[in-house]
Amino acid sequence: MTEVTIVIPNYNGKALLENCIKTLEQQTVTDFKLLVIDNGSTDGSTSLTSDVLDMEMIALGENTGFCKAVNLGIKKTKTPFVILLNNDTEAEPHFVEELLKGIKQAEDIFSGSAMMLDFKQRDILDNGGDLYTLLGWARARGKGKPAALFEEEADIFSACGGAAIYRMELLRKTGLFDERHFAYLEDVDLGYRAKTMGYRNRYFPKAKVYHVGSATTGTRYNEKKVYLAARNSMFVAYKNMPGPQRIVNAPFLFTGVLIKWLFFCRKGFGKEYRIGIKEGIVARHSLKQADFAAQPSRRYVKLEIEMISNIFRVLRGN
Repeated sequence: MTEVTIVIPNYNGKALLENCIKTLEQQTVTDFKLLVIDNGSTDGSTSLTSDVLDMEMIALGENTGFCKAVNLGIKKTKTPFVILLNNDTEAEPHFVEELLKGIKQAEDIFSGSAMMLDFKQRDILDNGGDLYTLLGWARARGKGKPAALFEEEADIFSACGGAAIYRMELLRKTGLFDERHFAYLEDVDLGYRAKTMGYRNRYFPKAKVYHVGSATTGTRYNEKKVYLAARNSMFVAYKNMPGPQRIVNAPFLFTGVLIKWLFFCRKGFGKEYRIGIKEGIVARHSLKQADFAAQPSRRYVKLEIEMISNIFRVLRGN
């Protein structure tokens, strides 16, 4: 029986997607379904096929964003597991095998994050899972550090949706990605939600991909990304923190916003960041919050401690 479906969202990335598919054709485990969700590309991406894989191309009429595209792929998934993969990645041959092996270790593992390596500097880590802090900041764990320092499996705050496996049985309980995010921090939001429900997110370093990403393309910051990330950071805090916890954490969240605003002012994106924060706050009452009463308070205490600890990890560059 086919155990896993790979979902790749794509928007005008034909050359990158073609290369990604070629690496998937060389996997040690090839009994998987490949779903490419194309977000209205105009570069001929939808013409791509594979003679090796069970591949389906779903062409949407417009760019619906990362969240809506991958949600569509997840809804069409009939296998016990689903892997989300960015189109700008190269997967090593054991990528699928190692993710499957990792997530099967325990039934309470909700997601597993792969080791994402820099496409050009292949011994440098791009992402080893995501960290989320009490300041409201999310950061790629180990980004820019030697990959050799992150060779051990570990529990993480959330899996990076650029190369991660999810257990479908638990996804049906947590719900899918929040499409209001459009893109950015949707994976942190989902991982946070899973943790409040008592599930775990893990990092599986033997599953390796090389990621082109914004650091290589030279567009790490732009107006839309800064705006969306700022707005969505407010979404994450409001949806996942109970009212009393938000009140306690308000000084830390305010400090985090202030520091980020000053940072983006220096980068020339202060206005976009401020607008994003404002819109996130204004929209808070229209967001669907977690069922706080259904979860034991000890989980929120444990998460609070983890978010405090993550402040120091981010400051240390971990």
